[in-house]
Amino acid sequence: MVEKQTLNAVKKALENHKKRNFTETVDISINLKDVDLSVPKNRIQDDVILPNGRGRQVRVCVIGGNEMVAKAKAVADRTLTADELGKIADDKKLAKKMAGEFDFFIAEATLMPVVGKRLGIVLAPRGKMPKPIQPGADPKPVIETLRKTVTVRSKDRKTFHAPVGTVDMPPEQIAENIDMVLKRLVGKLERGSMNIGSVYVKTTMGPSEKVM
Repeated sequence: MVEKQTLNAVKKALENHKKRNFTETVDISINLKDVDLSVPKNRIQDDVILPNGRGRQVRVCVIGGNEMVAKAKAVADRTLTADELGKIADDKKLAKKMAGEFDFFIAEATLMPVVGKRLGIVLAPRGKMPKPIQPGADPKPVIETLRKTVTVRSKDRKTFHAPVGTVDMPPEQIAENIDMVLKRLVGKLERGSMNIGSVYVKTTMGPSEKVM
């Protein structure tokens, strides 16, 4: 069941945003308190499956052997063989461009060491190291799950953001997504909700509305 205060905040954010010539994202801004984020183990990085998806295309790239690539071609936004990966890794500008184009990367488990060595310097700082998948596995269900997933990541900052939908989604669906993110966040924090100072929701260019 959706929290009433969450739904009210979402409705206000949607009501107060101005119509744009593009579909705005709806984000939450999370402000932590009494957490020492200079200690790496206290930092938040969690992949949350949103019950209603993100409301936009989530781009997934699959890195694997010929069999894996053949299975993934119909469902992934891009596939890369080990040889193609090497060519991209050799071009730093191209590697950075690719890192920015995709939300998630999947790599065949046997290739993870190679991916880490060749692309880790580009993907790791962006929180986009590939999700491993076993050789011979069907990548389709993994990709479909990732298309509904958002990465909640604080790094060393007490204030951070996460997308939870778009303005053309029903407010109830956006509110349900927010509640799921906050539920997962509370479970990750040492003192639970006591470590959350405040949460706001806003559209890309609209005003913020307080959730809690």
